[in-house]
Amino acid sequence: MLQFWDSHMATSLPADLNRRKTPRQARSTVTVETIFDATIQVLLATGSTRLNTTRVSHRAGVSVGTLYQYFPNKQALLLAVLERHLAMLASVVEDACLTHRDQKVQVMAEAVATAYLHAKAQQHEVSRALYLIATELDARGSVEAATRRAEQAVAEMLMTASDGCFADAPLVARVLLAAIFGAVRALHEQGAPPRIGGDVEQELVSMCRAYLAAAGRTGWTA
Repeated sequence: MLQFWDSHMATSLPADLNRRKTPRQARSTVTVETIFDATIQVLLATGSTRLNTTRVSHRAGVSVGTLYQYFPNKQALLLAVLERHLAMLASVVEDACLTHRDQKVQVMAEAVATAYLHAKAQQHEVSRALYLIATELDARGSVEAATRRAEQAVAEMLMTASDGCFADAPLVARVLLAAIFGAVRALHEQGAPPRIGGDVEQELVSMCRAYLAAAGRTGWTA
């Protein structure tokens, strides 16, 4: 199954990747967000091989000791940054699905495709940075969890379609999202991320509409 990232490419890392401390107060949350943002900036500026906790803490304006309060090592920090991005993408899909329940299938198809594409386009630099580290992290569990969230949201939305009937909504959701994720990732890796409102978006929407129309027996054609 094609997911947000190709998790089968991940390599094994030390088991101690859990945060030392979970931010609970507003100040701690801001500190962690600042560290996350600094990590992305360092990744883009130096690449993953030269990224270290010293560079990140300096860019974030915090001490290395403060960073270690939340993340025990570089790998734990990178995994946390990746998980945050995956959670954001899953939430975007979930919100689009919740908003477009009880709609026509073609409306649902466009909603899911454009929501994911826009989220990736608006964070192109972040996506590019995280692709650099994806193969270094054993993030299969995180990737699969985010993918399951998105698939469940799409399947539940499809079951409410006003003009379609899906015999196996979970399977249809899985195939639909695999097509969207794969197409968008390929474009990012080619250095040509799709533009919001551009030709690629229109083609992606047409593809999704046609598939859901056929899978849902709606009688609508692209």
